[in-house]
Amino acid sequence: MNETIFPFAALVAQEPLQQALLLAAVDPALGGVLVSGPRGTAKSTTARALAELLPEGQFVTLPLGASEEQLIGTLDIEAALRDGGVRFSPGLLAKAHQGVLYVDEVNLLPNQLVDQLLDVASSGVNVIERDGISHRHEARFVLIGTMNPEEGELRPQLLDRFGLAVELQNCFDAEKRREIVKARLAFDMEPEAFRSRFNGKQEALAEKIRHARAILPNLEFDDAVHARVSELCIEARVDGLRADLVMLRAARTLAALEEASAVDVEHVERVAKSVLLHRRKESNALTGDQRAEPRTEQRPQDGDQANFGYMPPEPPEPVDIATVKNVRPLAAKKS
Repeated sequence: MNETIFPFAALVAQEPLQQALLLAAVDPALGGVLVSGPRGTAKSTTARALAELLPEGQFVTLPLGASEEQLIGTLDIEAALRDGGVRFSPGLLAKAHQGVLYVDEVNLLPNQLVDQLLDVASSGVNVIERDGISHRHEARFVLIGTMNPEEGELRPQLLDRFGLAVELQNCFDAEKRREIVKARLAFDMEPEAFRSRFNGKQEALAEKIRHARAILPNLEFDDAVHARVSELCIEARVDGLRADLVMLRAARTLAALEEASAVDVEHVERVAKSVLLHRRKESNALTGDQRAEPRTEQRPQDGDQANFGYMPPEPPEPVDIATVKNVRPLAAKKS
């Protein structure tokens, strides 16, 4: 591991992103984290910092120009036919096992690659099939995809496949900007000395991840937790049930990180934003027995024309037939 990585514990003003990444580190089956934001908001710095906390510590980058074979690996069909055994050349998914797979500008990847990436991230297994021959291997990694919305969006179907999402903003708080810049300058000038100041916190975070993974299967959900998850997902008008499942898993993971004895509603509330951010629809959901009323055009009342931009047509003036000259009678219709 590169010893000059900025420490995860030293990050400033990145709490929502840090929480989402720690959740994904404990339970990679959440489906990865999508980080959206403008350039210069420490997206890649934070991703690299997380990898250092994991037991194996791999940090693998998927380049934009990667092919399908580079991603999933290849099978030597000729060797399989000749020798009767499968010769597998690992791809980036295999190399990222137990570490972090980082995809910068994931919105610019071909949709097919993103689909495969998300499949493996949620299942933990990579399957390669060629001409009737298949090979599978474990591929459990923390998927971190970043994107700048100004450069294009992901399809809604792909957005929904990411477990969690965080939206970063430019910092316009003078005190926080000063703190961020001072930390970065101190790190650049003396990286080892800077890192040594956070050794204790780094070790504590790594141990917290290991312990949370161990106790995660023992935590259960009660009816109140299920009810709150359903309420939040209905309010957000999400499609399907993936959001419900991810929210429950994320709440359980947060409880494990905090060494809680059970998952409660507070854990649900604290993970809801990152679960629903990329899935939420317009907030005009119907609940209960409410039904949509047909839309009717609302006519303004007297004096409201200026507010509505609506002016009724002037009524036609009455015509006195006696004053109209040269009016020819209609010709009688011939039978």
